[in-house]
Amino acid sequence: MRSTTLSTAGRICLAAALVASFALSGCTLAPRYERPDLPVDAAWPESARISDEERDAADAAVNRPWRSFFKDPTLVALIETALRNNRDLRVATINIEKVRAQYWIQRADLLPTINASSVATNQYLNKAVSTRGEAFINRQYQASVGFTSFELDLFGRIRSLKESALQQFFATEENARAVQVSLVAEVVQAYLQLTAQKELLDLARSTYENRKESYELTQRMFDMGLTSQLTVNQARTIVEEARVASAQYETSVGQAENALVLLLGAPIPEGVKLAGNLREVAMIPDLPPGLPSDLMQRRPDIMAAEHQLQAMNANIGAARANFFPTISITAALGTIAPVYHDLFSRGAGTWLFEPAAVLPIFDTGRNYAILRMSEADRDMAVATYEKTIQTAFREVADALVQRATIGEQLDAQKALVEATEATYDLSQNRYEIGLDSFINVLDAQRSLFNARQGIINTILLREVNALNLYKALGGGWE
Repeated sequence: MRSTTLSTAGRICLAAALVASFALSGCTLAPRYERPDLPVDAAWPESARISDEERDAADAAVNRPWRSFFKDPTLVALIETALRNNRDLRVATINIEKVRAQYWIQRADLLPTINASSVATNQYLNKAVSTRGEAFINRQYQASVGFTSFELDLFGRIRSLKESALQQFFATEENARAVQVSLVAEVVQAYLQLTAQKELLDLARSTYENRKESYELTQRMFDMGLTSQLTVNQARTIVEEARVASAQYETSVGQAENALVLLLGAPIPEGVKLAGNLREVAMIPDLPPGLPSDLMQRRPDIMAAEHQLQAMNANIGAARANFFPTISITAALGTIAPVYHDLFSRGAGTWLFEPAAVLPIFDTGRNYAILRMSEADRDMAVATYEKTIQTAFREVADALVQRATIGEQLDAQKALVEATEATYDLSQNRYEIGLDSFINVLDAQRSLFNARQGIINTILLREVNALNLYKALGGGWE
């Protein structure tokens, strides 16, 4: 009896070895993955072309960490606060763990789940159905270790699903990177916007005070009979214009601060000194863009789209495997006895080895429809992947086109401020000596105010352009 038991154990071990061998060496029916061709030009548009030196520098700037890009200490403190507290980033990070668990669940199907079980059966049989001719209680005790309905992955169905889950996990990681890059860029832009609104508010307030002094002087001149009521009303008009602008910028400053706090996910840290104007913020450096093909290794959204494409490609393998037989095994090794104390005695051993095969013959087209759906999902993933690349290409090209002219625009804006200042001084002097009407002074004051607003907005535009290029190139990850 002992030799029979050992032989049985050997068979179970052999079955387990076969199961493991099939699980680890199964093939897949998924089509071979090939990356689609780049759906954009191999070079940037002519207006956004870069030099060979910039292209060489781009190789050293790939995936540059954000800490080495943003040098301003206030920006660093704000970004660190956002990375710790922002709820969108927290959700994206938690989602990584969720998809990681889904992958391990799918991966677990490659090997059998072994369970230990113990069953006690007590059944009363009356005299009418008893084989003994009298009523009695039938008792049976059983203990076993084994697995149930484990599918041998001969045609790679489970392996394809595991590969799909793995690619989904990789895509989720890349999506989390994209969320972080966007968050870093949004925090920086919100801080720049807040700083610019503060500077515009200071400009509006100082303009209001200057115009108020001019109005009071004009009022005194009217009281002395040296000017007309029309001139007084005109002077008061531009004072009220400046007061309206001050109130509007006060609102803008409050809203910009609220937007920044929302991104941070917490109040602005104590001890962090916010800049009062854009000149106090360290300039954001320009990044060399490299080649369009470099985006495929830099942009997390592109890499996420490619992983999604690979996942859909693997699903085709699982759908194809549905057309082939499904082979499963149930096996167990244990003991069985009519009384509990004999359960582990010699000769109480038992075993079960039950292979099963199911071959689909007629399913009303279900498997074919599943395959067609999987292929359609793959084709949609290809289109999504290509559209993601095209969108990235446009974002970088737009930033490069703007960067090519932003310096000239800033120089022209500075020259405009100088010209309007000279015009204002000249018109004021000519009015005071009676050569011009006050309307020329009004026009000069409005032009000067608009020009000074324009230079603040242009400096902001330059910083946001560098930030947009940083984001469009894939940012940095730590």
